[in-house]
Order: sequence, then structure tokens, then C-alpha cells
Amino acid sequence: MPTRVHEFAWPDRVVVGTIGLPGARTFYLQVRAGTQMVSIALEKQQSALLAEKIDDILDQLITVEGNPFSVPTSTPIELVDNDQLEAVQEQFRTGAISLGWDPTTAQVVIEAYPITDVDASDDDDDDDESLDEDGANEPEMLLVRMPVGTARAFAKRTREIVGAGRPTCPLCGYPIDADGHICTLPEV
Repeated sequence: MPTRVHEFAWPDRVVVGTIGLPGARTFYLQVRAGTQMVSIALEKQQSALLAEKIDDILDQLITVEGNPFSVPTSTPIELVDNDQLEAVQEQFRTGAISLGWDPTTAQVVIEAYPITDVDASDDDDDDDESLDEDGANEPEMLLVRMPVGTARAFAKRTREIVGAGRPTCPLCGYPIDADGHICTLPEV
């Protein structure tokens, strides 16, 4: 069965945002081009690592001798996006993410794949796979290509969103809950 690809070659907007309060937030990668919009859920750690690796790619490109790409060292002010997520309708929960660089278009490329439920298919002795009417069981992925300035802005915003979580306890290093905190110190 062919994979349904949600592809965005030059998105109008690509951001990570959250819904919920710190400690109970759900992270989303949201991409929009015109009226087409996709929101996928991801883990906080996936978001943080994605931002870090995008910055790594861009920083490495700056150091390449004779680099033909105009890679900004910081976020261009016109690309700063501090707006909330738009209406979120979760397409899928992210499992694997790959990140790359396309020198032919000077774009950072993100591929995100949903979590697969391998155990469910192993338990089925029935070879008859049924699809929902709307194709909900159809394999899918998100493919986003973004120019270097947009990628730098994406990474900056994502780091800020990840950092806006619960404060950490100065004694034990664990997050402090809004309803209280009891330190769990390591045994000596």
C-alpha cells in the first residue's frame, strides 16, 4: 500500500507549539502552506533534539569553505513567529524523525513518521487487513522542506517552547510541579 505523504516544499509556517499546562503539555509540529495544514504530536525530547540538530546543520554549513548558501547566524527578525498554534487536529503521533540537507534547494528537510504498532499486527492471525472508510490505517509521513532562515527561526522558537516548561528544583534537579514538590535526593 502506498504511503500518504503530507509534503510541504515552501511552507508559509512551520512551528513547534504546545497545548496544555507545563507538566501536562502536548507538543505539536505544525506546518501550513495556504489552506493545507498538518499537525503532528511529538515528545518534548524529540522537539528539543530536532531544534539542536537543525542548528548543528546550519552552523556546520556556515563553516564550509566557499559556501554558496547565505545561512544566518541568528534568527532573521522578519521570521520570528511567537503566535499560538492554529486549530490543531492531530494527524499522527511521531515515532521516527529524520533530518537532512538538500543542497539543490538550500533547504533543511524533516521527515516524520508515525509510531507503528508492530505488536498488534504480530498478534493477528487474520491476513485480512481492513481499512477505515477515511483511510485511517493508511501509512503516512510528513515531509517538510524549509529554507535556512525559516529553519533558524524554527529552531529558536522550539528551544524557547521546550524551555518554557516547569522550573527545575535547585536541590534535586527534577521538575517542580505546580501543586508542590518533594525532593528525591540520591542516596550517598
